[in-house]
Amino acid sequence: MSEEEMKSVEEPNSKEDPKSKEEPKSKEEPKSKEEPKSKEEPKSKEESNDGWERSVLEKVALSAIAEQKAARRWGIFFKLSILTYLFIILFLAMGWTAKMDNLPEKHTALVELKGVISSDSPASAESVIQGLNDAFKDKHTQGVILRINSPGGSPVQAGYINDEIRRLRLLYPHIPLYAVVEDVCASGGYYVAVAADKIFVNKASMVGSIGVLMDGFGFTGIMDKLGVERRLLSAGVNKGFLDPFSPINDTQKEFAKSMLKDIHEQFIDVVRKGRGKRLQETPDMFSGLVWVGQRSIELGLADAIGSTEQVAREVIKADDIVDYTPRENVAERFAKRIGATAAESLLNLGSSARSFHLR
Repeated sequence: MSEEEMKSVEEPNSKEDPKSKEEPKSKEEPKSKEEPKSKEEPKSKEESNDGWERSVLEKVALSAIAEQKAARRWGIFFKLSILTYLFIILFLAMGWTAKMDNLPEKHTALVELKGVISSDSPASAESVIQGLNDAFKDKHTQGVILRINSPGGSPVQAGYINDEIRRLRLLYPHIPLYAVVEDVCASGGYYVAVAADKIFVNKASMVGSIGVLMDGFGFTGIMDKLGVERRLLSAGVNKGFLDPFSPINDTQKEFAKSMLKDIHEQFIDVVRKGRGKRLQETPDMFSGLVWVGQRSIELGLADAIGSTEQVAREVIKADDIVDYTPRENVAERFAKRIGATAAESLLNLGSSARSFHLR
């Protein structure tokens, strides 16, 4: 073969050399493109770690919140359970379920008059009258006992109760009403008791005090010492009737005595009508004195010795006793003892001189 032919044969090979040389480059190009991906691999791991930690923290936080909510719900549940339990105990202890139970077919009805008789006390006419009406209306009531332990109080409230007892006795003539005295049945308490068919006492009970009083205070001497001047302006000569901060007026004093006398005579008339021929009057009977139980029987102010249970068992002949006395709830009692008592004390400071009391 000639040299020229050999060159012509080799030339294509020489032309292909660059291509052959370029082939590795073309193969290496993808590797150069993949290099950034290999550099980003550590970043993707950090992001995945951050996401994992965040999800764990979220789960921990959510579980903690869920536990707090559950604990709060259980706390509220237990508190409500305790309050409900305490309420049930108080409900049973106060005897509020007595009227819910099935009453015995034959029973003695009991109504209590306890404490000072006034419009805002448990011994108010409204409360006592409600209890008496409930007792008489029950078809199973064989007799009613009015249990009294009171030093007296308002003549108006006592008069309301006395009138209602008389009305009920006429309306239910077959149901007797007996007054049973515990420690004290004085003044307004006795005003109520004389409306009963009979009065039973303990031998050491205090009975009587048939009188009326009007009490108050005078501060004029203290005001003079302190240099305090009373400035009372009124339209009407007697509008400041027996003002405790002003000197006593003789005319007003005599007028107050005449009112006391009128109420006292009403009291005496009620006692005479209630006790009738049983009353053994003495000069000091209506003077405001009190007598022990046995002496009150001798004077005709009471009838016999007897307790609530004895009267129910031996006189009414119905051993079962059902209490019809209206009871205040705890909230009302607390409010009266804390708030109302303080307010009443401040009110009475200036008005007690004009109030009448059967005690």
